[in-house]
Amino acid sequence: MDAFINFMNRVDDVMYYPILIIVLTAAGLFFTFRSRFVQLRLFGTACKLIVEKPAGEQKVSSFQALMVSTASRVGTGNIVGVSTAICLGGPGACFWMWLLCIIGASSAFIESTLAQIFKQKDKEGHSFGGPAYYIEKALKLPVIAAVFCVFLIATYAFGFNLLCSYNLQSSFAVYSFYDSTWTPVIVGGVLAAAVGFCVMGGGKRIVKLTEKVVPVMGIAYVLMSLIIIFAHIPNIPQTFAAIFKDAFDFRAIFGGLSGSCMILGIKRGLYSNEAGVGSAPNASASADVTHPVKQGLVQTISVYIDTMLLCTATALMCLSSGVERSADVSGAPYVQNAVSTIFGNFGPVFITVAMVLFAFTTLIGNLYYVDNALAYLNKKRPPSKKFMTFFYIGCVAVIFVGALVPMDLAWTMADITMGGMTLINIPCCLILSGVAIKALRDFESQKKRRLNPTFRAKNIGLDETKLSFWK
Repeated sequence: MDAFINFMNRVDDVMYYPILIIVLTAAGLFFTFRSRFVQLRLFGTACKLIVEKPAGEQKVSSFQALMVSTASRVGTGNIVGVSTAICLGGPGACFWMWLLCIIGASSAFIESTLAQIFKQKDKEGHSFGGPAYYIEKALKLPVIAAVFCVFLIATYAFGFNLLCSYNLQSSFAVYSFYDSTWTPVIVGGVLAAAVGFCVMGGGKRIVKLTEKVVPVMGIAYVLMSLIIIFAHIPNIPQTFAAIFKDAFDFRAIFGGLSGSCMILGIKRGLYSNEAGVGSAPNASASADVTHPVKQGLVQTISVYIDTMLLCTATALMCLSSGVERSADVSGAPYVQNAVSTIFGNFGPVFITVAMVLFAFTTLIGNLYYVDNALAYLNKKRPPSKKFMTFFYIGCVAVIFVGALVPMDLAWTMADITMGGMTLINIPCCLILSGVAIKALRDFESQKKRRLNPTFRAKNIGLDETKLSFWK
């Protein structure tokens, strides 16, 4: 096992440096400048679009699609991922998370806009899609699309679920009743059973559940973080000073690159907000909007909610509290120790409850994406109920096993499978970015004329006969 973990760690290190750092940065900057900083320039418009109603009563709204993608983005990574990056890499990891968020929001805009343009229609008239569909329809690369789906399934049914389950059980380590043998078994078993019961209800239940739970979950966590931050307000200036000083300590960064604040910040930032990974477009394609750009803009908000709000709340709460950070407390214990400075014994309990909610909605959102990928591989048809039952049983087993595996293996497997998705999706988005930019110009042109933007594929030079919508 040690030899296997060491080998996977080496693969992980090479994938993120230099490959993914270059790809993510170059693509994000390219999208940002080509769209004229759309993720910042149209932020106000994006906020207004969140509450726009769908055209049909039975259709999925922008808000519902946003909540499904946010359910997957907002998870244990906002607590454990940030804590791990700070404890192992240093406070400078926060800066690199912020930078990746701002740059990455443009990638989220491009991929979600493309998903809307090339979305498909089912028998009931509902829409679905994602990277696999724009890779096949626009680039004529069905084999690459299928490979992407395989990576997506490996990421969301295996890598992320394995890690999510581990992160949750680790939050119980601070309690006196924690037993390293039996507690992970019990936590993994209960979590697996709960998720298994829910996913058998299908995608509609997933949309309804996440729409209700995600906002409450996020608001409660942010409020708790703000209380702690304001209680330690005299420490905030030195906290920001420590973040920026560490972020630009290039001697330390390049002295131990794979474990530096820069690499860990980029890794955990990407794991947390998933901008450019190719996951959120699967939810974006289900929204019923009058213009693809509307959903592209809405998805930039999801990236900001995840990183600039929730990840920042965790980072400032922990760093301003003054509690010791080290590899021994990396993960949930570091956050629980910070909360305990104000809330005493209630602090760890609150974090555990938050972790339960984060983990549950993340797992549900993950499997929503997997359903879409399985349908693509099954010739665009949903797999049989019998197959899905056995598949969900396998997913439930992965969740149970995740509570038992070592921390290094859980993080590494999630990093590698996610990296594989990103290395397929980002180049495809680069090739197709011109389509999304033309759609953006069409959207802005109509807004200037005080119209509610309505999209027609022919207006940006697309062949309507090859699309399911926008005719």
